Amino acid sequence: MTEPSISLMQFLARFRVALGWVCAPLILILANPSRESILVGTIIGLAGEALRVWAAGHLYKSREVTSSGPYRFFAHPLYVGSSVMGAGLAVASANPIAAAIIALYLFVTLRAAIRAEEQFLRQHFGDQYDLYRQQRVVDTRRRFSIKQAMANREYRALAGLVGAMLLLALKATYNGAFWRAAAGS
Repeated sequence: MTEPSISLMQFLARFRVALGWVCAPLILILANPSRESILVGTIIGLAGEALRVWAAGHLYKSREVTSSGPYRFFAHPLYVGSSVMGAGLAVASANPIAAAIIALYLFVTLRAAIRAEEQFLRQHFGDQYDLYRQQRVVDTRRRFSIKQAMANREYRALAGLVGAMLLLALKATYNGAFWRAAAGS
């Protein structure tokens, strides 16, 4: 028996994190960060991560349709948070080409992930998911749980954000030292 072929959308959804690691070196090469761009970008990125943590603390992946916390306001708050984090990274990189690569990456991969996720939710939860999308059913009793956010491995996204900002800070430091040394020669 042969494996069923995977569509481009399924590929993008499944391998979006790996594709991010492919884009990251190019973004780092193109980046022209400064102390100010990193500070502003980090604040924006942390706001996106805060949204992701809030969402992950309400989410029981693949077990139910979640309608509490930020799911009352966004169909896909984890992806909204990722987009805000990407905007922070774009600001921190201080390069329009790097920002365009980040935007394109997020648009393509998150669009694919949303399609795949919605297909899964409709297959497994049917009318319950459609009612949630029509905003007829909202669970306001569930409370945020940091334990659940950790179970959903949200610490990985935070580690990625911190690592990216540290690399940009290192590049900003290196660039500044390089240019100061070149000017002094």
